[in-house]
Amino acid sequence: MGSRGDSYDNALAESTIGLYKTELIHRRGPWKGLDDVGIATMEWVDWYNNRRLHSACNDLPPAEFEALYRTKINPTILTAAS
Repeated sequence: MGSRGDSYDNALAESTIGLYKTELIHRRGPWKGLDDVGIATMEWVDWYNNRRLHSACNDLPPAEFEALYRTKINPTILTAAS
């Protein structure tokens, strides 16, 4: 996402992977098999994108914050999809 060859190279991905390992893999392990890790990963990604409260989003989940943003930009987006 960032420029190549500097301190910002892959910083966002590395930060997210670190969170994933800390919050899910190490906390809920040991794992019985890859299927258990896969299911837990899908649950964690759903939580991360849709339900976690984020301080940069006024303590709203990212999906809710994005929906509010889109309604302010173009109020017909959500009503047309409903």
